[in-house]
Amino acid sequence: MPHPDSQRAAPRSAPGTGPTALRVFPIASSAPVLDAQTRMRLGRQLQALYDPVIDEALDPRLAELLQQLDADRADESER
Repeated sequence: MPHPDSQRAAPRSAPGTGPTALRVFPIASSAPVLDAQTRMRLGRQLQALYDPVIDEALDPRLAELLQQLDADRADESER
């Protein structure tokens, strides 16, 4: 009976060969830095992606839930 792909055993290395060594790459001690031009370009691209989403009409059920959440938060802050 065949087994599903998710339950297959890991392949074994060929006889007479050992496991392949993993290559190790050093990690830079400082975080990468983006210059101003790159940040601006990324910002414009993200804005172009998100503008259509933000401009979409909100589902009335979601709007009602958000209003209820705001009202509940206001009630809690008054206490």
